[in-house]
Amino acid sequence: MFYKLDDFYKALEQHTGATKRILGTLTDENLNQAVAEGHRTAGQIAWHMVTTIPEMMSGTQLPLSAVDPKTPPPSSADEIRSGYDKVYEELSAAIKKDWTDETLGVVDNMYGEEWPRGLTLGILINHEVHHRGQMTVLLRQAGAKVPGVFGPAKEEWAEHGMETPPW
Repeated sequence: MFYKLDDFYKALEQHTGATKRILGTLTDENLNQAVAEGHRTAGQIAWHMVTTIPEMMSGTQLPLSAVDPKTPPPSSADEIRSGYDKVYEELSAAIKKDWTDETLGVVDNMYGEEWPRGLTLGILINHEVHHRGQMTVLLRQAGAKVPGVFGPAKEEWAEHGMETPPW
C-alpha cells in the first residue's frame, strides 16, 4: 500500500522498466506460446497487463482511455508494447493531475471489497509482477533469452562474474 505518491512513482518507474524489458522479448512469433493448450498465451498475458490498468483504475474514478480494456489482444508484439507505454503514460499523468497524498486514503469499492487507493496502486503493481513471472516462463519455453528483473537471469550470470550454481 502506498501512502505517498512519490513512493508510488519510484515503484512505478522500477516496475514498468522491468516489464518493458520482458515485453521487449516478445515477438510476433512467440506471442502464441502457452504453457498448455487452453491456457493464456504470452501475448494474451501481456495484453491482460495492459488492459487491467484502465479496467482497475476505472474503479477509482480515474478515467483512462488510451486503451479500451475490452479490446482483444493484438497480433503484434509492437502493438502490445505501444499499448503498455500509452496506458502507463496516461496513468502517471492522470494521477499527477488529479491525486494527492491524501487521495491515496480515499476508499473505493473494488471487486466487492473496500480498497484505499494506495492499496489499489499496490495491487496494480503486484498484479503486473505476477504476470511478468508467468511471461518469463512462457518466453523461456519459446526459446527467448529473458532479461533479469530482480537480479540477473541465468543467461546473464557470467556477464556479472557469477558462477552457474550446480543445481
